[in-house]
Amino acid sequence: MSKEAFHLKAGESRIVLIGEFNHTLDKKGRVIVPSRFRDELQDRFIITRGLDNCLFAYPLGEWSNLENKLKTLPFAKAEARAFMRLFFSGASEVEIDKQGRILIPPMLREHADLSKEVIFIGVSNRAEIWSKEKWREYSNKSNLSYEQVAEKMIDFEF
Repeated sequence: MSKEAFHLKAGESRIVLIGEFNHTLDKKGRVIVPSRFRDELQDRFIITRGLDNCLFAYPLGEWSNLENKLKTLPFAKAEARAFMRLFFSGASEVEIDKQGRILIPPMLREHADLSKEVIFIGVSNRAEIWSKEKWREYSNKSNLSYEQVAEKMIDFEF
């Protein structure tokens, strides 16, 4: 991919996580991070509660960017405070071990209903971690409306 495709300045790089990968959660709550994601996520990254019953995984630099954006939310609004509390209280820094695994904290495994089979998907600047069952349900439902959603995004060019 050329840097021009992302409108980058000279010397800048951009994280792009893409693809779908199946892995297995062990009894201790560890899962192998897809090798294609390890370069982008690096040795340490942040996982937190995601939307739609998944987990979001951010490289540290992307997490910092997101944190700065979230700091601009209106503190006086109850919804903004609630979102920030839930989002940040659910966050955990994880480290990839020598076998390429991370330990997902119990609270986050519960949030995403992770038990045995896990799906990692790349979503541009973040990875998402789903239970296989929840991902299949979501993607089957979303595939039905994929074209409808695309049609509604008339200002977006592919």
